[in-house]
Amino acid sequence: MEKSAKIYVAGHRGMVGSAIVRELQRQGYNNIVTRSHSELDLLNQSDVEKFFESERPEYVFLAAAKVGGIEANNNHLADFMYDNMMLEMNVIHSAWKNGCKKLEFLGSSCIYPRMAPQPMKESCLLTSSLEQTNEAYALAKISGLKYCEYLNRQYGADYISVMPTNLYGPNDNYHPTHSHVLPALIRRFHEAKENNLPSVTCWGDGSPLREFLYVDDLANLCVFLMNNYSGNETVNAGTGKELTIKELTALVAKVVGYLGQICWDTTKPNGTPRKLLDVSKAKSLGWTYKTELEDGIKLAYQDFLNNPMRAER
Repeated sequence: MEKSAKIYVAGHRGMVGSAIVRELQRQGYNNIVTRSHSELDLLNQSDVEKFFESERPEYVFLAAAKVGGIEANNNHLADFMYDNMMLEMNVIHSAWKNGCKKLEFLGSSCIYPRMAPQPMKESCLLTSSLEQTNEAYALAKISGLKYCEYLNRQYGADYISVMPTNLYGPNDNYHPTHSHVLPALIRRFHEAKENNLPSVTCWGDGSPLREFLYVDDLANLCVFLMNNYSGNETVNAGTGKELTIKELTALVAKVVGYLGQICWDTTKPNGTPRKLLDVSKAKSLGWTYKTELEDGIKLAYQDFLNNPMRAER
């Protein structure tokens, strides 16, 4: 990408989109186009088409999505499927119709089968059944990456997909019921510390294994891939390291400074037993992550403390 190229970042107010904007600015890109939801509803096909006809961005980072944790995904299946499929199809199709040189689609590691061989290679996509608690979201994301692939194959487009592991960092969602595990733990332990609660109860038994990537590291990879990768197969984005949810809770409690007891509600779902990405493709292209988990959690906790309005979402 030329430094003056017109680049549209869809979802620039979210955690991933805002990190991509920061990274583009850090690298000297100076023609970044953004639109808030009030300015452009990505679910409205007509409005999206008019936006692309008017702006004609050369490059697009599609980071907009309806996201949430296990409870949100499980309780709003139809909403997650409809909203994500509509917005991604509107953006990808309008970008292609209006001559976008290259588009990068952001997905999620939940697209891979529940019992996929670990660590999960990009090639394991669609080889067996998905995790039921986030199946709707996963199906929508699979549709988006496949549409990019089909545009490449049928029309010679240059659209790529990136599948991040669990993300965290600045501008995360700390909602008490609609957030992912790490930001939810930050909020829960912070409130427990503030209220001198003797214990905190977490979902499941703490046994699932998870991998976490600091969002600014993902943004660095996204810009790197836009400049250095073309292909129909997605690229995994992660650290290649994992820990149990029980280990994660202890680490978050340590960073937050909560000294009480951690209990487990085994009547609640664990989710997928293990989710570790094979990141050998990204490494072979010349990229690796920079932020270790404890350092990243410290940065995320400072973000939580410094942005009280965000904690109310």
